[in-house]
Amino acid sequence: MFTWLSIIGGFVILTLGAESLVRGASSIALKLGLSPLIIGLTIVAFGTSAPELAVSIKSAVAGNSGIALGNVIGSNIANIGLILGITALIRPIKIESQMVKRDIPIMIAASLLFWGLLLDDGLSFIDGAILTTLLVTYLSYSYFTADKQTSAENEAEAAGQSQWLSIIFIIVGISMLVGGGILFVDGAVALAQSFGISEIIIGLTIVAIGTSMPELVTSTVAALKGQSDIAIGNVVGSNLFNILGILGVTALIHPIIGNDISALDWQVMIGLAVMLLPFAYTGLRIGRREGAILVLGYLAYISYLVIQA
Repeated sequence: MFTWLSIIGGFVILTLGAESLVRGASSIALKLGLSPLIIGLTIVAFGTSAPELAVSIKSAVAGNSGIALGNVIGSNIANIGLILGITALIRPIKIESQMVKRDIPIMIAASLLFWGLLLDDGLSFIDGAILTTLLVTYLSYSYFTADKQTSAENEAEAAGQSQWLSIIFIIVGISMLVGGGILFVDGAVALAQSFGISEIIIGLTIVAIGTSMPELVTSTVAALKGQSDIAIGNVVGSNLFNILGILGVTALIHPIIGNDISALDWQVMIGLAVMLLPFAYTGLRIGRREGAILVLGYLAYISYLVIQA
């Protein structure tokens, strides 16, 4: 009974937290003259990746590296296959040319770097330092090269909510996403363990989907509000945060052992990242057809994992 209450309660908290985060981040974007895409790639992406950070650090310190790695790889797969796919099915997503020329290629490069660093079956302190340094570099570059322009219309819209209130919305939203994500994951893991599912499978499926719930809810809310820049920026930014930030910080705190990850998991994660590029390039939009392909591909992957388990 407690397990189901944890799962349901966690999802409700995630939904409310996503709404708060999107509202606060959108207002801050207008006030600073930043594009919603930059906000999606930074503030929103960091907020929705917070549960992955909490779960990965907790798992690595406890000696459960399989869950920590499976969480990141599975979340990156879920972010593109499930979250972006469902969001596109709800409403086609418009893509800015910057996303195709810079951010998606950087996400692909980060995925390949992640794979390269794990060839020795683990992430060391030095690996963690490399990843976190690259994250800081990417964020700094994104901020200083962002177009900062505030139109009269934006100023009028931004004036409707004070800056401090927007910051409170963001802080409350991130807090609820972290708390709701951990609550959801704890319930889901307990449920999976009761069926005798292995640690790595739990990380790739239950934990990954659970910690990706903030991305799903936030991207869906953003899409329904017509803020597709935040939706796509959230997914790409979260994938970058997962690799460079979450694994980087986790490896700095505690070495990560990665000898349980199969070649298929790498192939699916990198394959989806690469697939996203032509999808986004064609017409600078991800339509319902592409969304359906992504969701079906993700379901096929999860079905394979369940059958193997």
